[in-house]
Amino acid sequence: MDMINVKINGVEVSAPKGTTILQAARMANIDIPTLCYLKDINEIGACRICVVEADEGRGKRLVASCVYPITEGMQVYTNTPNVLESRKKTLQLILSTHDKKCTSCVRSENCELKKMANDMGLTDEFKYEGENIQYEIDDSAAHMIRDNNKCILCRRCVAVCNANQGVGVIGANERGFKTHISSAFELGLGTTSCISCGQCIAVCPVGAITEKDSTDDVLKAIADEKKFVIVQTAPAVRAALGEEFGYEMGTNVEGKMAAALRRIGFDKVFDTNFAADLTIMEEATELVERVTNGGKLPMITSCSPGWIKYCEHYFPDMTENLSSCKSPMQMFGATAKTYYAEKMGIDPKDMVVVAVMPCTAKKFEIGRDDQNAAGVPDVDISITTRELARLIKRCGIKFDKLADEQFDQPLGIGTGAAVIFGATGGVMEAALRTAVKMITGSEAGDINFTEVRGVAGIKEASYKVGDLDVKVAVASGTANAAELLKKVQNGEADYTFIEIMGCPGGCVNGGGQPQVPASVRNFEDIRAIRAKALYDQDAASEIRLSHENPAIKSLYEEFFEKPGSHKAHEILHTSYVKRGLY
Repeated sequence: MDMINVKINGVEVSAPKGTTILQAARMANIDIPTLCYLKDINEIGACRICVVEADEGRGKRLVASCVYPITEGMQVYTNTPNVLESRKKTLQLILSTHDKKCTSCVRSENCELKKMANDMGLTDEFKYEGENIQYEIDDSAAHMIRDNNKCILCRRCVAVCNANQGVGVIGANERGFKTHISSAFELGLGTTSCISCGQCIAVCPVGAITEKDSTDDVLKAIADEKKFVIVQTAPAVRAALGEEFGYEMGTNVEGKMAAALRRIGFDKVFDTNFAADLTIMEEATELVERVTNGGKLPMITSCSPGWIKYCEHYFPDMTENLSSCKSPMQMFGATAKTYYAEKMGIDPKDMVVVAVMPCTAKKFEIGRDDQNAAGVPDVDISITTRELARLIKRCGIKFDKLADEQFDQPLGIGTGAAVIFGATGGVMEAALRTAVKMITGSEAGDINFTEVRGVAGIKEASYKVGDLDVKVAVASGTANAAELLKKVQNGEADYTFIEIMGCPGGCVNGGGQPQVPASVRNFEDIRAIRAKALYDQDAASEIRLSHENPAIKSLYEEFFEKPGSHKAHEILHTSYVKRGLY
């Protein structure tokens, strides 16, 4: 490997050929501020915040460090008066057209633009006055709000929608001062083929794109004495919620989360892991039936609502390959308003099910057709990890001071197989653990199917299960899903079972998770760090197989009879729509 030697602020750095100044500076423990840059996604050098002075023997000149490669003998200066003045002027120009309502902005505490302004010593006396065009707020989508008055045109959202998701429903319209991010023909986002994944929200540095906040609805339901309000939390939430309260990324705060939810006022605090185990029982049964009875293969998982909407829009002919299982969130709601409501003597109409999810697409999912097993919506309100954090703060709960508490039972019992649902490959591994038992009658010799772990966009493996050769594939991020499905359509790949998650890395990197600044996102793999918390919990679990969950066994004995029964299909399964593009 060719190595290049440079000096950055007098510090000698040796880095591989092709390394940018930004990356080399990081190696020297020097942070260069950025706004538009996202590693491997948005490397366009557009905002010019990352400028440095580089001297390659022809004198110093300003260059964009995020895209400028180092050369042998280069001298780089990151904090000269010229550099600092250039960055300050650029930031003032960006702020000149920005809606500076910081005190009421949802991103006030973690806005990258606001932090940069503070770091650079900007005052409220702005030097430039831009042409402030007033844009209408777009709230047409079920899951999010777009406010172009706060947009700084970094184009991160556009890049992630194209590169990671392969959707591309937003882009830069008009030119000059009129440039703004929107959909084709200025359509409201809710009328496009947006899949509600929220990845654009996750990477936005300011408050221009946010999820629709439902915390007021939650508090209103809790305050209604006629309502029995229960909450369920997805596995990925416990691996990220702590970040909102100063904990190190990847800290599992399950116990404190359960304690906080009780103090908010929920009548019962349950774990979506219970329904993840239930999903495996139904999904593994469906897979075995398809394999043995000549059903439609490959069967594709249905846990990710962003992926489901993507399939309906972009691969409508493959909706028949989708498992008919509802997602764990919806299965939980359906079970709560049938089985649990019956046991507790509660009218389903008086039960409110709140879901805490790492996902913005869940806000769309709760309104889908065929998601009302008890004649009322399976889930009433879905909030993101970020919304839960805001709710905890709003209720004055000192999260870090709470003692760990456990979930309520029986709908709070989950296995190690369930908790890994939050990571890409987790659903596949959990399903394989149970499918082996269903097919062979015996447990797998090794229940760790490590071949499907990791953050690679596409993973493939083949397993001998009894007399069957089971070929599997895992994809995360819908751009990767498209690549995989095209191989299936073209006859280039022959799989038995495919897991697809809408967000890169799975739910741990969902559009509703805590926002991570580019200064961290560009140099740390947040997907792997958060996923480790889930795999560690799985490894430490006493029960690691969904079919051994005692609460699930009781549920089938008392209510559903057996996996795949007629009653189970009526309550736990759903249907899909061939939407196509529009």
